[in-house]
This record gives sequence, structure tokens and C-alpha cells, in this order.
Amino acid sequence: MSVWLPTSPCTPEACAGHEGDTASVPRAVLRLTAAVALILLGILGAPPVRLLPAGPRHTVVRAWSAVLVRAFGIRISVHGSPGPGGGRLLVANHISWLDIPLVAAALPCRMLAKSDIRAWPVLGRLAGQAGTLFIERDRIRALPATVGTLTGALLAGDRVTVFPEGSTWCGRAQGTFRRAAFQAALDARVPVQPLRLTYLCRDGNTAGAPAFVGDDPLTASLWRIARARGVRAEVTLLPRIPPGRYAHRRDLAAAAQRAVVGAWTATPAPDPLPGIPAQPATPSATDRDSAKRPAASVHHWVSSSPAAASSLRTPS
Repeated sequence: MSVWLPTSPCTPEACAGHEGDTASVPRAVLRLTAAVALILLGILGAPPVRLLPAGPRHTVVRAWSAVLVRAFGIRISVHGSPGPGGGRLLVANHISWLDIPLVAAALPCRMLAKSDIRAWPVLGRLAGQAGTLFIERDRIRALPATVGTLTGALLAGDRVTVFPEGSTWCGRAQGTFRRAAFQAALDARVPVQPLRLTYLCRDGNTAGAPAFVGDDPLTASLWRIARARGVRAEVTLLPRIPPGRYAHRRDLAAAAQRAVVGAWTATPAPDPLPGIPAQPATPSATDRDSAKRPAASVHHWVSSSPAAASSLRTPS
């Protein structure tokens, strides 16, 4: 693992426990079976879906992504408005591999993921079918080319989702936003839209089960999520930062991070997005963030996803 890569102090033992009700083993197996069936359906359906016009394609992607998250027993709420269409850089805090279908359920987009995901069983193929952009995360020399690819996607009008913390955190703490992906937004002169992702238990406390941190194996994460009950996921779509407001990627990254952290305590008021229970939020555009030392199995960086499938994660 390269020393320049961001890391998080979160570990499965310390952060990924579930303190609520648990599902029975048969129910958990049923959830996993349904999820695998949906993923296989996504792989088979991705090619024809890509041929659909943008509107119907987005509708199909949102519906499939929402059903996939729901198959694990997790309810979704979306707060805020996606705003007008067009190219934009979506930036979010990063907690789990579930972040990808969760974001796609709110806003179909392209994902930039670490190249290791290509080798994941089933999910890797789905990522490729979905138009995921892959990055050699351990090769810093590949970063300029990746930023160039992101710029091209944004100029083409794509939404690109990025997890600029460069590593997954448990949701109780956050990492510092890395700056590289923000250069693509500056070069393409597109808005940046911060997103806040949260997983909560019935009592409103942060849910640990979805956290995919440290050296957590994917199989263990899948089983832990399938066994958890009463978990809900919230996506808060924050006001977009217009192009030209910041001249340097450092300032743009800091502003996006303040927005995401400031939204953590925002209290949303009801108003649904089509197909998903939702409420608009009145989030702030500034605040603070913190970062520490991460664990060895960090995954994502910058993520983006096209209008035809769900997405996966990346580094930054």
C-alpha cells in the first residue's frame, strides 16, 4: 500500500457492529438471494438499458438501485433537490459499498472506482457494464490521466460521483476531502454538488452494520448487512457550488467538505422525490471536517456513474 494513499482509523471490530434487532438466518439468506438475483438482472439488462433515451434510462437505473438497497432490508430517504440537469461533479462522504447504489437511487450517474473492483465476483462485471471509470489507485502517476478522463465525462454532460475522502469511514467520523477530482470540475467549468450519506438505526443513532472499513472482507460485510434490521439510509442533496466561485481546487474541496459536514445536523422537512420517500433539506454551505489514520483495506476515491446502471467506488 502506497504511503500517499489516504487511510482511516475505522476498523470492522470497532465501528461495524450492529446494536439493533437482527434478522433470522433464513431471512438473511433470502435477502442475499434477492440481491444476487437483482445484480444478475442488472448485468443482463445493462446493454439494452443503455440504448434507452436519457429519461427512461434514468428512471430504470433509479428504480433498480433503490430495489437493490431495499433487498438488504434498508429503507431509503432522499432529502433536497437534484436541480437542473447537465454535467456536474457529485461529491459525497464514503461509508460503504452500498453508497454506490444508494447514490444511483437518488441521481443516476457514472462512478470512478478503484481497478480492484473489476475482479470482484459479479459486482465487478456489473460495474463495467454500468460504465464505471476505473483508476489504478496505487499509481500516483496515473492520476493526471484520470483527472483528464473525468474532465471529458463532465464536458460530455455526465454526472460524475466522487468519494474524495479516498477511504471509507464509519459515518461517526469523516476524512479530509482530497483535491484531485475537483480539478476536473474546474477544468470543465461545471458545478459541484455535495451529498451527505447517512445510515441510521431506528433510534436515530448511526448504524454500524453498513460500514465497510479497514480489512473487512466483502462477504462478511454482505452477511452483516443482511442480518441487520431497522437500518435506513438517507441521501441529502445539498446546494450546488456554481462554477467560477472558487479558482483553486483546494478552496473548492474545502467548501464541499464544509457543506457535507454542515449537513450532518441539518433537519430536513418533507417533500418527496418521485419513487423514493424524500424530504428537502435546508443545508448549510460551510463547516468543518476531520481526518485521522485509516486502515489497510481502503477502497474508494472518485466515483461517477452514467445514466445506465449503478456504480462503484474509487480513490482520490
